[in-house]
Amino acid sequence: MAESHHQILLITFAKAQAARAAYEDALGLPGLRQAAVLERSAEGLLDVPESHVSGAGVPTAGAGLAGGLLGLVGGPIGVFLGAAAGVALGGAAEDLRMQEGGAGMIMLSSRVEDGAALLMVDLRESEPEPADDLARRHGGTLERLSAKEFAAQVRAAEQAAGG
Repeated sequence: MAESHHQILLITFAKAQAARAAYEDALGLPGLRQAAVLERSAEGLLDVPESHVSGAGVPTAGAGLAGGLLGLVGGPIGVFLGAAAGVALGGAAEDLRMQEGGAGMIMLSSRVEDGAALLMVDLRESEPEPADDLARRHGGTLERLSAKEFAAQVRAAEQAAGG
C-alpha cells in the first residue's frame, strides 16, 4: 500500500458552477477529511455555499458516550454527569477544529478573484491521480500544499492580522 500524505488541495476555477460540480466529485476522493467551496460574486461578496467535514459530531458523541459509561460507577446521576461532561469536552474539541478551519478559509478568501471560485480539499492522499483527474475534468488549476505548510501559512496570516 502506498504511503499517504496529509495534503491541502486548492483548486481554482473561473466559474462557480465548475467548482460546485468538482466539489460533488471531491466528496468521493479517497482519504477525504474536509472539502469546501469558496465563491466570490462579481460584486466581490464571498460565500461558502458547500462544505463537508468527515466525522463531524463524532468527537462530541463519542466523548458523551465514554463519559456516560464512566459515570455508570456513580449510578444514574453519575451517568448523566459523566455524559454531560463528555459532551462538553468533545464539543470543545470540535469547536477548536472548526475555528482552525475557519481561519484557513479566511486566509484562502484572498485567493478568490471576483466572479471566480476555489475548492479546498483536506485529505490523506496516497496517490495524486484522483485529485489531478478531478481538477482536469472540471477545468481547475490545482495547487498542493502539505497540511503542515498550510497550517504554517494560516498561523503567519493570523500573526500578521494581530491574532
